[in-house]
Amino acid sequence: CILGTHHEKGAQTFWSVVNRLPLSGNAVLCWKFCHVFHKLLRDGHSNVLKDSVRYKNELSDMSRMWGHLNEGYGQLCSIYLKLLRTKMEFHTKNPRFPGNLQMSDRQLDEAGENDVNNFFQLTVEMFDYLECELNLFQTVFSSLDMSRSVSVTAAGQCRLAPLIQVILDCSHLYDYTVKLLFKLHSCLPADTLQGHRDRFLEQFRKLKDLFYRSSNLQYFKQLIQIPQLPENPPNFLRASALSEHISPVVVIPAEASSPDSEPITDLVEMDGASQSLFDNKFDDIFGSSFSCDPFNFNSQNGMSKDDKDRLIEQLYGEITALKEEMESFKAESTRGAVQLRGRASELEAELAEQQHLKQQAQDESEFLRAELEELKKQREDTEKAQRSLTEIERRAQANEQRYSKLKEKYSELVQNHADLLRKNAEVIKQITVARQAQGDVEREKKELEDSFQRVSEQAQRKSQEQAEVLETLKRELATSRQELQVLQGTLESSTQAGAKQNSQIASLEQERDRLSQAAENHRDEMAALQAELQQLRDTLSNEKESSRTELEMLQTQLRDKESTEQALQQLLAKEQLSVLQGTIHEAKRMVQDALARMEDPAHISCTSSADCLLSQTLAASECAERLQDAHSKYLLDGAAMGSLLPCLALFAHLVSNTLLQGSATSHVAPVEPADRLLELCKQCGSEAVSYLSAVQDPGTVASADCSLVTACLGQISAIGEELRPRGLDINQEELGDLVDKEMAATAVAIETASARIEEMLSKARAADTGVKLEVNERILGSCTGLMQAIHVLVLASKDLQREIVESGRGAASPKEFYAKNSRWTEGLISASKAVGWGATIMVDAADMVVQGKGTFEELMVCSREIAASTAQLVAASKVKADKDSANLCKLQQASRGVNQATASVVASTKAGKSQVEEKDSMDFSSMTLTQIKRQEMDSQVRVLELENQLQKERQKLGELRKKHYELAGVAEGWEEDGKW
Repeated sequence: CILGTHHEKGAQTFWSVVNRLPLSGNAVLCWKFCHVFHKLLRDGHSNVLKDSVRYKNELSDMSRMWGHLNEGYGQLCSIYLKLLRTKMEFHTKNPRFPGNLQMSDRQLDEAGENDVNNFFQLTVEMFDYLECELNLFQTVFSSLDMSRSVSVTAAGQCRLAPLIQVILDCSHLYDYTVKLLFKLHSCLPADTLQGHRDRFLEQFRKLKDLFYRSSNLQYFKQLIQIPQLPENPPNFLRASALSEHISPVVVIPAEASSPDSEPITDLVEMDGASQSLFDNKFDDIFGSSFSCDPFNFNSQNGMSKDDKDRLIEQLYGEITALKEEMESFKAESTRGAVQLRGRASELEAELAEQQHLKQQAQDESEFLRAELEELKKQREDTEKAQRSLTEIERRAQANEQRYSKLKEKYSELVQNHADLLRKNAEVIKQITVARQAQGDVEREKKELEDSFQRVSEQAQRKSQEQAEVLETLKRELATSRQELQVLQGTLESSTQAGAKQNSQIASLEQERDRLSQAAENHRDEMAALQAELQQLRDTLSNEKESSRTELEMLQTQLRDKESTEQALQQLLAKEQLSVLQGTIHEAKRMVQDALARMEDPAHISCTSSADCLLSQTLAASECAERLQDAHSKYLLDGAAMGSLLPCLALFAHLVSNTLLQGSATSHVAPVEPADRLLELCKQCGSEAVSYLSAVQDPGTVASADCSLVTACLGQISAIGEELRPRGLDINQEELGDLVDKEMAATAVAIETASARIEEMLSKARAADTGVKLEVNERILGSCTGLMQAIHVLVLASKDLQREIVESGRGAASPKEFYAKNSRWTEGLISASKAVGWGATIMVDAADMVVQGKGTFEELMVCSREIAASTAQLVAASKVKADKDSANLCKLQQASRGVNQATASVVASTKAGKSQVEEKDSMDFSSMTLTQIKRQEMDSQVRVLELENQLQKERQKLGELRKKHYELAGVAEGWEEDGKW
């Protein structure tokens, strides 16, 4: 197949044969096809890829089909087909890479066009390619029972054979990936390539393990020499580590009887007879490029071959043989060059290993020298230690023995080093010889090309001479033909008259024979037609009889089917009626159960909102209308029950929910609306039960009317509208204007409060003196600062609201945005009102304190209240704001300013209070013991009274806050999702 692709410069014949193979039905055949196709992509002609791309989708479909088979070769074929598709896509995207992936470093740089982006993308594609190779590797190993010698069995070798191609691909992909990663690390930051390093580390571990496991199999030892990866992966963060990288070289021994080497060896060693036999077989399979011989004139003029023609054919055969011999020699020289390059790479790897061993030996020698020096120092120390003579002699003897051993080991290392140097010289000599052999091959190749050129020129000159001789022969032949034509004309004129008479006699005899034959045929046809007519009459009578019998049987069957159909229709009507009766019964029970639950004391604690009641009432009203339409259709056509049954079930469900929601809403409503709502719910339930009863009775089904139930639901809806919170009665179109008005009113209230404080401060400076003036100035100054901070907060809130509206409304107007977000808008309105009201109250409290009619505690409470109101405004403003908004940061900064100003007001108020109370210091110097005891008892009574009053006030404050929360919740619609 590989030779065929090179012969026809493509793979059309290969695919025409493959398309007739049952690849989708035979997993082993598909596995062997994948193996052959993989070898074609690697070693076939370069056009194999172009001719195979059009079949890529068929390979993908076949891969998905085999992926559903989890046993045998199913998963193996699926993964192998994915690998082949990935290989075709990689070589299509990167046409510079040959099918066998053999490239030099310069070609690798040219493939990336010296662009770091191309190298980055190429590395990712190589990772994907290598991942598919490793998946096939692991899947084949996992499908084998490694506890037995599977590599020596036929079944095991069938699965292991394609891994030779995978090993060849993996060695090149690993080498190129390492070089590309070093190149990327020299151009890009290390953090950017972290993902590449992690992925390479994972594939390095897998590939190292698979190479190790493969090298231990007996099957691979006979066919291929698998390299071993280094113990540790390359360190890409150290640029000098590239020099330590050794490219893994896969060596295929020349003496191995592998399927790759047999055809080429046999082809080179063929003699003339076997070569022609092989050519004939080859032409039968792939077609001959020379089927139309340009020098074969036998079919043109019928002449026999002469010596010149045989000479031309002989020369043409010699040219063909020379071409084939040159192709064989090219293949042999290419294979020899590949083997020499592999041997050179192997020798280079061995040289690098020997150099590494040499370095280790040098390091060990240095270590031994250092250890020897240390031993000498120890020996001198032992001599100076003045120990016992026996101990000194024993240690000296031991040191001498160890020294002799070290000296021997050092001598061995020197000898090993010399051997390594000799081996290095031999390796260099072998490399020189290999390079000289390669040069000889190139020179022989050039000489063959020159000889071929000379033979071609000689053949061309001989062809021209033969063409001139041929032209002379053609002219003589034309002269002979003209003379022959003259003689033939004379002969034809003499024989024309006799031929004409003979032809007339023959034509008359033929006419006579034809007429006699026609008469005989006519008689035979008449007899056959009469027999056929009689047969048709008999057949017609039989068919009439059988048709009459079949017609009677069909009429009988038709009557039976009609009676059966009527019985089935009656049975169906009964079943439908029973289903309708059962549905209506369950619907009535559901409504009655809801009425009973309304009277249940346990239901009193359930509450609901008016909005929830309105939604349930609206759904029930719509369902009642649909039920009325379905009822009308049922009255017109009794079979139209398919739309009535769902409406009945939904009607009962929604009416029951409406009754329970109405009852729960009445528990939180005022007394009069609650009573009316409860009464209407009971009336609605009764009317629903009456309507369902009327529909259930066949006598009253036609007069059943659902309008009373609809009227009750309308009245319930009207009461629900009355019970809706007043805060929700504002038209949504007015919300936008109301927000602007409230924010403007708040700003006006703050400005008014600031003006009043300035006015009070002026009056205090004019009327008060001393400590009172100092206290009033401090309090009013802090209040002024608080008002200014609140003013800044209101402006920041306006800017943020404007930004929220502009970013969220899209093509809608601001009013439409406020209407769409009504809950948020109502929160803004409530917060703005609270801020304006708090500012007014605080100014009033400050006025009372300055006039001496108020208390300091009231002013502190008012300042804290206005701080809480501004916090509510901030929360309402930023609930829809972007967290990265600059206006939001301004609003938060303004909120912190308000908190600081509030703390300043509280601090100044407390300081003023303490300063005023210092004036009323207690003087007990003039009081007697009895008076002091009396005052002490009065103070204790006052303390108890104040503690009791404080506890009551705290309870009252808790109840007020609870009631405030409930009223605020009703006003804001918090209970609209409440559960009853």
